[in-house]
Amino acid sequence: MTKRILHVVTNVGHYGDASHPTGLWLSELTHAWKVFEDHGFEQSLVSPRGGPSPLEPRSLKFPNYDRSAKQWHADPARMALLENTADPDRIESADYDAIYFTGGHGVMYDFPDSAGLQQISREIFERGGIVATVCHGYCGLLNTKLSDGSYLVADRQVTGFAWREEVLAGVAKLVPYNVEAEMKKRGARYEKALLPFVPYAVVDGTLVTGQNPASATVTAKQVAALL
Repeated sequence: MTKRILHVVTNVGHYGDASHPTGLWLSELTHAWKVFEDHGFEQSLVSPRGGPSPLEPRSLKFPNYDRSAKQWHADPARMALLENTADPDRIESADYDAIYFTGGHGVMYDFPDSAGLQQISREIFERGGIVATVCHGYCGLLNTKLSDGSYLVADRQVTGFAWREEVLAGVAKLVPYNVEAEMKKRGARYEKALLPFVPYAVVDGTLVTGQNPASATVTAKQVAALL
């Protein structure tokens, strides 16, 4: 049977200070989409509220705006997918083999407390499916608990956008919290690459996490290998 992937994208288009735009980091979606497409997997998009997913402006600039991102951005059919993402309530978790949380700073605001996304993630994980995140996508697992009440990430190896990378990206004063620190508070065994902004992914059973935008392809390849 064809494997099915559920991509999660944000609905939030700015930081707490509305004069600073943010949104989906496009290449974190497009790089993974290409890997899964090459494997013949079926793919769908969901967001915390359903509907449009705005794009992070910085993801549309060099060097982040690469061939993959440009092709998606120039394709009306693919852009339409980002205008019409599904609501979690309309998703049957049993239909999917993996869930993949994309990043961009918008996710820091709407991923953590989405009960619908938490339920989907828990159900996929508990039946042996794959839960994957890249960059800030791991915000989507901050408050996700398993049926026994424990955090999904507790005592599991996890990576994601590091606080050092927030500082180097110049947004440490804009972000609503330090997600690396919050992950550690939930018992995750956080790790990161020695150098910032280089590809890095961690696999702990069926939990697959990537550190930053450059990690989307390697993260998706790990997911594909497990599937």
